[in-house]
Amino acid sequence: MIKKIYFGNDHAAYEIKDQIITHLKQKGYQIIDEGAQAALGSVDYSTYALKVANDVVNDTKNDSIGILLCGTGIGMNIAASKVHGTRVALVYNESSAKLAKEHNNANIITIGARENSLNQILKMIDDFLTSKFLGERHQKRLDIIAKYEKEQNS
Repeated sequence: MIKKIYFGNDHAAYEIKDQIITHLKQKGYQIIDEGAQAALGSVDYSTYALKVANDVVNDTKNDSIGILLCGTGIGMNIAASKVHGTRVALVYNESSAKLAKEHNNANIITIGARENSLNQILKMIDDFLTSKFLGERHQKRLDIIAKYEKEQNS
């Protein structure tokens, strides 16, 4: 079971981040908060996405994941996807959150803080965290992607 979560956010999610982190801690997760720490106005989402993505990939001792929130989830998704070894999923409802883990074995999810209510966000996160990768045909598809990444980086 995932126990360690790297959490990142920009200014769009600052007002709800503490509630999300509290929710996750109450469920027993260790949270590494790498998001915007104060309402400083506009901050660069890419800084937070890259930090979380690198930490998830480099944390080989734990079965850790990342959760990233920005206005739409798109910017964080683009940035985090640039880090080799990430499988980043933009989730937009409970079904997409569940399938991000079951079919894609995502290790990072991004969510639009301005596109969803706090309750919707918590449900998506919970569905992602309680889902299990199904493997089999889905692993074959991930292997194709991993092979391509390896060829591109050699």
